[in-house]
Amino acid sequence: MTYLNRRWIALSSAAAATGLTFLFATLPAHAETVANATVARGAYLVKAGGCNDCHTPLKMGPQGPQPDFARALSGHPENLKMPPAPRLAAGPWLWVGAATNTAFAGPWGVSYAMNLTPDAETGLGKWTEQQFVATLRTGRHLGVSRPVLPPMPIGATSQMTEQDLKAIYAYLRTVPAIRNRVPDPTPPAAQVAQASK
Repeated sequence: MTYLNRRWIALSSAAAATGLTFLFATLPAHAETVANATVARGAYLVKAGGCNDCHTPLKMGPQGPQPDFARALSGHPENLKMPPAPRLAAGPWLWVGAATNTAFAGPWGVSYAMNLTPDAETGLGKWTEQQFVATLRTGRHLGVSRPVLPPMPIGATSQMTEQDLKAIYAYLRTVPAIRNRVPDPTPPAAQVAQASK
């Protein structure tokens, strides 16, 4: 082997090692950039989609009801026990909502905005990305059980791309976990009366 061949091999090996070192050094930074962009996209979708409108309780402020961002995305307050929903006379009024804008009553019964924070016991902490996406696609809790009730806009979320739904999930994993156990939905009075017979 000539001196030039040995020199060429040594230079080629050094260049390859430097290139691989650079590549492997930049991969984590690239992955972090992609993750940050995904979370930012999810934050945008949550804000633009109005998730706070129902999942963040309202409180009375100087100008009237305003979101209580100390409880952002934590759903219906567990300490707010709702009285029976008012009965509406036949006519154009179909449903009613609580002053917190987190509890809703209509022909479906009473539904409560759920805790979207990553709290492991009372929020989405134990949910997988797949369960979250399936819920917003199928309109079924955890993607397989009871129906997700109004006013949740399942008609809109079921049309979102999987990438966008995963971005929302990624963002919701980053918000502060808030322990707040939301009550289960209550079926319509007619269903309750029939079940007790």
